Amino acid sequence: MFAAFAAPAFAQTGNAWPTKPVKLVVGYAAGGATDVIARLVANKMGEDLGQTVVVENRTGANSNVGAEVVARAPADGYTLYVFTIANTINASLYSKLGYQPVKDFEPIGLIAKIPNLLVVNPSLPVHSLPEYIKFAKETPMGITFASSGSGSSIHLSGEMFKMKTGLNMLHVPYRGSAPAVTDLLGGQVQSMFDNTPSAMPHVKSGKLRPIAITSRERSALLPNVPTVAESGFPGFEVQSWFGMAAPMGTSQPVIQRLNTALNKALSDGDIKQRLAAMVATPTPGTPDEMRKFVASEISAWNEVVKASGAKAE
Repeated sequence: MFAAFAAPAFAQTGNAWPTKPVKLVVGYAAGGATDVIARLVANKMGEDLGQTVVVENRTGANSNVGAEVVARAPADGYTLYVFTIANTINASLYSKLGYQPVKDFEPIGLIAKIPNLLVVNPSLPVHSLPEYIKFAKETPMGITFASSGSGSSIHLSGEMFKMKTGLNMLHVPYRGSAPAVTDLLGGQVQSMFDNTPSAMPHVKSGKLRPIAITSRERSALLPNVPTVAESGFPGFEVQSWFGMAAPMGTSQPVIQRLNTALNKALSDGDIKQRLAAMVATPTPGTPDEMRKFVASEISAWNEVVKASGAKAE
């Protein structure tokens, strides 16, 4: 788990913190879900803190580049990181990391969660999860599922489902979600546990058929699509998630100030509406709640990564 202690850093910043802009590092390119969500909360938090919160994209190695930058930054509250599900997967996926996902970060709080959506090409004679399972069992070659890359949350959602069901599911990795969806639309692959915002336009146009959603509850935007859990797999839940963290050693008063500003932003009506349009659920809470959640995610994904045999260097 994240270590939690009050460091003397606040003595250096004093009660006047922040006295200059705060940098929020995103480990992915501009325009993606992580970046969009970061900019939403950054703008609102800046209003509360009285200083601009500037989003900086530091891409590479499935967000590891950005994480390492922040892990090595001064623990003064002026450099923060958008901690995601990828960092808890990477803890098992990579044999060597330039940072430690737990020991190098102080949690500030969770931001939001986005479910994945099991979608199939409409040519597949499958309209429900039981039918999907039946098709996979009765087809000699099993069923194919695409992903945005080996070790991604999209890939491991499929691997977790494969673990739970024992189905013959062939993973077909791509370099990103866009080419994977393109081949799914074209029928080169049969299914995908895609991030819901990515899949939604194709579901609405009828080009992809939704089978089940991986959140604990159904989505208001897809009320007729059942959850995986209610379709015969109680407790099954996979969601991409986003949180905020600071370098280890950042003082607790600064962490608490940031947590208050973050939770205030997440209670804003406009932000709630914009997150809902992304099928994202705001997840306000405490640093300790994020600490416990991250620990549970690292443990869960360690089991799935081992079972899948996925590795990255």
